[in-house]
Amino acid sequence: MLICVHLWLEKGRGRAVHPRRWPRDSVSLTLTLAMLRPEPAEGAALSKPERVQAALGGDAVDRVPVSAWWHEFAREWSPEALAAATLEAFRTYDWDFIKVNPRATYYAEDWGGRFQPHPDRQPELIEAAVRSADDLSRLQRLDVTQGAYGEQLAALNLIARELGAEAPFIQTVFSPLAVVSRLTGSTAFVQRLIREHPDALLAALDVIAETLAAYARACLDTGAAGVFFATVEWGSADHISADDYDRFARPFDLRVLEAVRDAPFNVFHVCRGNNHLRRLLDYPAAAFHWDVHGEGNPSLAEVAALTDRVLMGGVSQAPESLADPGRVAAQARDALAQTKGSRFLLAPGCSIEPHTPEAGLRALREAVAGGARP
Repeated sequence: MLICVHLWLEKGRGRAVHPRRWPRDSVSLTLTLAMLRPEPAEGAALSKPERVQAALGGDAVDRVPVSAWWHEFAREWSPEALAAATLEAFRTYDWDFIKVNPRATYYAEDWGGRFQPHPDRQPELIEAAVRSADDLSRLQRLDVTQGAYGEQLAALNLIARELGAEAPFIQTVFSPLAVVSRLTGSTAFVQRLIREHPDALLAALDVIAETLAAYARACLDTGAAGVFFATVEWGSADHISADDYDRFARPFDLRVLEAVRDAPFNVFHVCRGNNHLRRLLDYPAAAFHWDVHGEGNPSLAEVAALTDRVLMGGVSQAPESLADPGRVAAQARDALAQTKGSRFLLAPGCSIEPHTPEAGLRALREAVAGGARP
């Protein structure tokens, strides 16, 4: 087994520098050392981090990594409760990685959005942060260590402390345009801003992207292996044209993703049916995730032919699908066949319902048990 050890030396100082803090005039030296520990024997079980890392690198895995995630609406309003709920789900189903699933309203709260929590459904919007185009000019870059964003970082710190090196975790970060939807409370209102107030919207997106880039970096600093970057409704041609996506989404998406380009486990989640994924395969992410069962969406095999990046998904998140263990198993087998079990992470196509039957989730986990292959 070979390990590459990188030393970054500042010119004139001769001291090591962490790669996330490279000075512009740094010099990279690579030393390759031979390890005495032999390669794992064929068929030997990998640890969760080793399994995920191997899948992301296109290397052989003992079995395909698997995970799923859902909201715990009553437990998403404090760092301690969110961390506890996240870790309980991870341990109950023995997932290989964790996608943290926070309340979707946190993106808007620090800009003035007010929401009423509910124990069994999404929070209700009480007062939108942006109610007119004029309100867009009042948005200022946030200090992401404070307020709702700071609470999320606190939850990530608790998760990292409990997990240690047991498994990698990634934090959900919505795209800047999706954050505007949370600020206004209306997709239709944002579509009107695109048509009638494009310059004001672009200026606001600039502020939001700057905030989210800083926040995404802060997530890595807690120990997150990457971000789960979600387009939400703006990933679909049903809501935005290709031209408008290129103007109001792409440049701001890329600013956030560029801020965490060095993370090993960034996932780009393209939401909804009739999605724009085929046009977005140049995004700098380790893996692409989408609902392969959504209307108009490409299959795993189609996307595998277009990119050498890792694919994620394969199983429908629809409640009626996950309620049927046999259907879950069949979809998992089909996904493994389309990907040949290589460069692939098995998961539902999106967040699942909180009350999904345990039998369906057990079937998802068992679909890869014992190194199950196509």
